[in-house]
Amino acid sequence: MKANIINIGNSQGIILPSMLLRQLKLSNRSTVELEINNGSIIIKPEPRQGWAEAAKQMNAAGDDQLLLGDFPNEFEKEEWTW
Repeated sequence: MKANIINIGNSQGIILPSMLLRQLKLSNRSTVELEINNGSIIIKPEPRQGWAEAAKQMNAAGDDQLLLGDFPNEFEKEEWTW
């Protein structure tokens, strides 16, 4: 797939086809990481986008309790020293 470099204000950029954005689950507000590797530009989705907001919503709904409580194992009971 080819793309042309175009002027965007005082900068330059490329237009990414919507097909690629859909495959990576990116939208207009997504953040990506840019890297240069062996003369190539690599664009990677930023991991865990939206997790902070989802955690806030879970907390507000009271849905962020531990599924399993603390339970000691044999090592913790007998061999662990502080």
